[in-house]
Amino acid sequence: MPGWWRRALAADESPWRCRQPRCSSSSSCSFRGWRREMARHPPGTRPGRFGNQAEHFLGALAFARALNRTLAVPPWIEYRHHRPPYTNLHVPYSELFRLEPLRRYHRVISLERFMEQLAPRHWPPGSRVAYCFEAAAQRSADKSTCPMKDGNPFGPFWDQFQVDFDKSELFKGISFSPAYKDHWIQRFPASEHPVLALPGAPAQFPVLEEHRPLQKYMEWSDAMVEKGEGYIQSLLLRPYVGIHLRIGSDWKNACNMLKDGTAGPHFMASPQCVGYDRSAAVPLTMDMCLPDLREIKRALKLWVAKIEAKSVYIATDSEPYTTEIQQFFQGKLKVVSLQPEVPQIDLYILGQSDHFIGNCVSSFTAFVKRERDIHGKPSSFFGMDHPPRLRDEF
Repeated sequence: MPGWWRRALAADESPWRCRQPRCSSSSSCSFRGWRREMARHPPGTRPGRFGNQAEHFLGALAFARALNRTLAVPPWIEYRHHRPPYTNLHVPYSELFRLEPLRRYHRVISLERFMEQLAPRHWPPGSRVAYCFEAAAQRSADKSTCPMKDGNPFGPFWDQFQVDFDKSELFKGISFSPAYKDHWIQRFPASEHPVLALPGAPAQFPVLEEHRPLQKYMEWSDAMVEKGEGYIQSLLLRPYVGIHLRIGSDWKNACNMLKDGTAGPHFMASPQCVGYDRSAAVPLTMDMCLPDLREIKRALKLWVAKIEAKSVYIATDSEPYTTEIQQFFQGKLKVVSLQPEVPQIDLYILGQSDHFIGNCVSSFTAFVKRERDIHGKPSSFFGMDHPPRLRDEF
């Protein structure tokens, strides 16, 4: 299995949290009862792309609600190994998104607040239990210890909170699928297991179709709205087309798996455009995975004409093709590519565009597509001008 794909599969693993009240309904819980029982788990994040973390976050939010455990929302993990500080940055959820809207769906608390105010009493050193699959424990020297802090991002994630684990609880025969809800509750009742700390997000990748609507609870923070709107008003002319070009070298290697038959229609985040039903999935083409300049120009020509766009915004991990696109439209269109240090700025600007063209296979695109679906904004993909409507209700 190619090295890149091994890293992509590792997106199932990373540090997170959650918890549960001892009462029949959340409305009747006292604060003390509410805070006593907690479960943990981090946002899935390998190889570090924000899109993967967001997909896992939605699944983890649904998992916490299914088990009636309050979710202690962890920080986002940003990898800065190519520029200062040359290590991981842990960005509090509330820097990018508002916590309060999540509470319309389920109980949440920031992990930072939990560790500062509640952990000293309810999850103190000496009583911190790790929970993992038996298969994961096989990676440890004694074959019975959860590898909670092995490698990156796991070690740095827990170290930021000075967390070490005192004991491991192993399990098998269950998964994070909604079908196993009762198994989890019976196997780990909150009265005996108040805090569940897992080495990986309790979620599937890509996000399950039924969890896509949870995107509506992820509302941008006021600071992000101010920054994003500032860029839009100062740099772009409406109407504008936003496009996401995922064309870096690692992505090229991944998309080559389509050529050699290693990958099928369901490849990373592709269910968002080919459909979640494997038996009915439409073919996944190279234009959908790795559009060349010809396809980029074709799609842009179509949608620029349809909405009479005056500008184009390009978000990319590689070459933005700014000059080529300007020349293609003979200088009549303003073309902007910020390539900001904070990639969520790109997400915000793409989400506000008058039309969005994304990459079918990318979880970064998937974030934008979900957000736009919620607000009824039009989107398409390279290689697919009119994607099918998915079976969820935004």
